Amino acid sequence: MDDSDLLAERFEEHRAHLRSVAYRMLGSVSEAEDAVQEAWIRLSRSDVSEVQNLVGWLTTVVGRIGLDMLRSRESRREEVVDTHVPDPIVTIDPEQEVVMADSVGLALMVVLEMLAPAERLAFVLHDMFAVPFDDIAAILGKSAAATRQLASRARRRVQDSGPVADPDVNRKREIVSAFVAASQGGDFEALVALLDPDVVLRADAGASSVSKLISGAAAVAGQALTFQRIAHLAQQVLINGTPGLATRVDGQLVAVMDVTIVNGKIAEINILADPVRLAALS
Repeated sequence: MDDSDLLAERFEEHRAHLRSVAYRMLGSVSEAEDAVQEAWIRLSRSDVSEVQNLVGWLTTVVGRIGLDMLRSRESRREEVVDTHVPDPIVTIDPEQEVVMADSVGLALMVVLEMLAPAERLAFVLHDMFAVPFDDIAAILGKSAAATRQLASRARRRVQDSGPVADPDVNRKREIVSAFVAASQGGDFEALVALLDPDVVLRADAGASSVSKLISGAAAVAGQALTFQRIAHLAQQVLINGTPGLATRVDGQLVAVMDVTIVNGKIAEINILADPVRLAALS
């Protein structure tokens, strides 16, 4: 095995980790893959013979690439941030190997989308991957103290985003099933009973349709009833590792729905219904 083959093998050992970093940075499966591929290109063109911690070096490279991509996206983004739903990671079988395993819930990914690029980089690399502030500061061109402040500000926004979700996966599965049954049966009262009074529904339909941001149990229940005729097509799947729903019509994926359960009630619903992005996920 020559040096290039050995380097490729070492990179492959860290690919899953790098995808996880990129996904948290970008909230997009396709862009995360692009960032990881770019990291490989940069590695293959670099002399890393003196690098003792290759995974640390690669993590900061992916962070730098992700920061550039976020800044580029921010300059051209037109959609309303409140209705943007990051790409979910969808699997069917809990035992199935997840191509991009990620335990970060979709609700947290929504919050990360609302951070400024530098804040997101500082929070993701430090709080999620324990990258030292000195290393992150070098990426940002800031002092370690300023970088620490960015991470602290991001951390407060994450903590202020809402209560911590219930950890009971089986209970969440039951509530998701009850939500589908109530929607299919047109049972408005049952839907309201499942919802937190201040529930928020965020539906990202992409550029082809009108996205929605709805709040309040009655309004969200009313919206759920509009899907009564296709509720029976909803299939329970895992969304970022916890129960959610995927709906197919005539074999085509038309929506992926994630719910956040707090104190036994649905507190947040995030729906991706963008046909372009769903086609890529399929």
